[in-house]
Amino acid sequence: MHGTCTRQTSNPDIMSARIGLVVFPEFQLLDLAALTVFELANHGLHPAPYEVTAVSHGGGMVRSSSGVAFETQPIGRRRYDTLIVAGATEVTATEPELIRQLRSAAPRARRIASVCTGAFILAEAGLLDGRRVTTHWAMAHELQKRHPLVTVDEDRIFVQDGPVWTSAGMTACLDLALALVDADLGSAVARSVSRKMVIHYRRTGGQSQFSTLSELEPSSDRIREALVFARENLREPLSVVQLAEHVHWSPRHFSRAFQLQTGLTPAKAIEKLRLEAARALIEKGESSIMRVADLTGFGDEERMRRAFLRTLGKPPQALVREMRARRDESLPSLATAA
Repeated sequence: MHGTCTRQTSNPDIMSARIGLVVFPEFQLLDLAALTVFELANHGLHPAPYEVTAVSHGGGMVRSSSGVAFETQPIGRRRYDTLIVAGATEVTATEPELIRQLRSAAPRARRIASVCTGAFILAEAGLLDGRRVTTHWAMAHELQKRHPLVTVDEDRIFVQDGPVWTSAGMTACLDLALALVDADLGSAVARSVSRKMVIHYRRTGGQSQFSTLSELEPSSDRIREALVFARENLREPLSVVQLAEHVHWSPRHFSRAFQLQTGLTPAKAIEKLRLEAARALIEKGESSIMRVADLTGFGDEERMRRAFLRTLGKPPQALVREMRARRDESLPSLATAA
């Protein structure tokens, strides 16, 4: 299920991978953008590796939450390489026939995925039981409450658990689609697609739905500038004097304004930035705690360990073990999951 897509071949008799975006009344129109990723991945490849289509349980016109209706094909009994369930701005009752068809189609698909609240639909179909998933941050607690057999990671851009992929909401549909293309055709193709779409090359699944900078939301341009400077220079001491000098304020005025606007002291904010960077490094595969501490400016392992315990409730070594275990997990079959 990983590596180069076997359908990227010069043999014209081999069918393209059929990508079905599953929509329903009041779906979020933005999720259709995910199909553009697969469309652009086809450019220059012969035969085209993907066949993309929007599907619904009965076919025909399906109205989005914006009021724009879209033509769909019925899911039917066709075999899909990938089924991606779109999301909606609100969690509403799911069509029973759609649930039935997803249960029937999922075992025949190589993988299934959801965007945003589409995870609720997959969960209702029983396709997420025992899986680690994500969804829009505003809906994560409700998903966990309704489906206790599912493990919801509320702060991820996307999560892959075996053949099941789930993503956060809104523009995270692009991150999910780029990750699927990356898994099939490699990073060079995915990177080319991102350039064509004029978007940053995909965010990693482990990246938080929120960053420390967006969470703090200072109103002053100078304090935002100081935070950006700090994030780009984490290996520096980053004292109040250094930050104040960077924005041409006195240390006293900088400290007062910073805490007033962010609710944190400069030292606490810098620790959050360092912790965010350290967590990202570990989730990308860095296993040397000493190296992570050095790259993120913690200076020593013990200082970083205390920060992890205060904020995450576990030491960095535990996160390293979790990441290693996830990488080493064998991929179970979707038929078993369904």
